[in-house]
Amino acid sequence: MTTTGTFTDFHNHLMPGVDDGAQTPSDAAAALDHFRAEGARQLITTPHFTGSLTHDAARLEERLAELDAGWAALQAVVFEDATRYGSTMRMERGVEVMLDVPNPDLSDSRLRLAGTAFALVEFPSLRFPPLNAEYAVTALRLRGWTAIVAHPERYRNHDDQLTTLVKFRAAGGLLQVNAGSLFGDYGRTAAVHAQVILTRGWADYVSSDYHARGEPGLRRFVSALVAAGLSEQAELLAVVNPARLLAGEPPLPVPAIETSQTEQARPLWARLLDQAWRPGD
Repeated sequence: MTTTGTFTDFHNHLMPGVDDGAQTPSDAAAALDHFRAEGARQLITTPHFTGSLTHDAARLEERLAELDAGWAALQAVVFEDATRYGSTMRMERGVEVMLDVPNPDLSDSRLRLAGTAFALVEFPSLRFPPLNAEYAVTALRLRGWTAIVAHPERYRNHDDQLTTLVKFRAAGGLLQVNAGSLFGDYGRTAAVHAQVILTRGWADYVSSDYHARGEPGLRRFVSALVAAGLSEQAELLAVVNPARLLAGEPPLPVPAIETSQTEQARPLWARLLDQAWRPGD
């Protein structure tokens, strides 16, 4: 399998002025330029959203009005982008739900990814709840929604076996790795966790978590995997499964990376990271 398809990114912060991502329409326009340069043509933008707001009608209405205004501004940017390049960047909306409560009400389609049954979620302070973190995944699933846990590699309270992720997957949750994590953009620990998640075949998607600064990093991630002989994984993570999400379809399984526990692993991850970091170091 070769990675020739269109990238679909569903975790980014491009709505102007609604969170810590793009602050102005100019920021959003520059971000679209960067996505185009990397080969992305389908985006779902996901501003930060606090889950407990869904239990307070007045505050929910206020926040959704802010997001609607940001969405309108972004749509104008997308229109100008299409006029300039002669081709349209598909842009949909969703949010990145902060699970400060385990049971947010996501019945409003604006709170799910492109109105599908998939919801992008994270936990406060990059820490899993000390007990039963998977309950939130189950609670959403009972309402008919599938939780995609954003950047699980970045969490600070993993045990050595990343047991919480095993529980998330058993509860029906999916996992989205940040493209930059593999290269140490979020520190060495996140890089090692990303290696483990990819090696075990636990990742369902890769996205940028792009905040309109620097580069999205999708092309760098895919190029590194392809160079390491992992074209199938790269295609599924960056092209096939995100496109299936946009169509409302579940991801295809991503094969585990077959390595021994000896020296076979080190050259693989050294090529990806350009330094000798690997699980167990």
